Amino acid sequence: MAWIYLIIGGFFETLFAFSLGKISATSGREMFLWIAIFLVAVSLSMYFLYKAIGMGLGIGLSYAVWGAIGASGAVIAGILLLNEPVSFWRIFFLTTLIISVIGLNLTSNTIK
Repeated sequence: MAWIYLIIGGFFETLFAFSLGKISATSGREMFLWIAIFLVAVSLSMYFLYKAIGMGLGIGLSYAVWGAIGASGAVIAGILLLNEPVSFWRIFFLTTLIISVIGLNLTSNTIK
């Protein structure tokens, strides 16, 4: 269950990062809607991270996985939804980030 909380928290981290980009690109009511989405997403993201750590996942591993899900999701959302550029090096470093987090998981002594 801890891993499920952590993954959900990572998805909300992606949403709050994405909403920051939308806040800076909008104005008026739409901007305030994105601010509200940001506040809800950051609160839920932190809550699920807190729950995962409270269930026995180590803080270092939890934060790394949470951050990697959010960073990877933000990059992918930027590419798919905001037409950000795709290059070999962006995909290469995104892949190394994911591989590094998998390596941290394999070498950590936490609950499974």
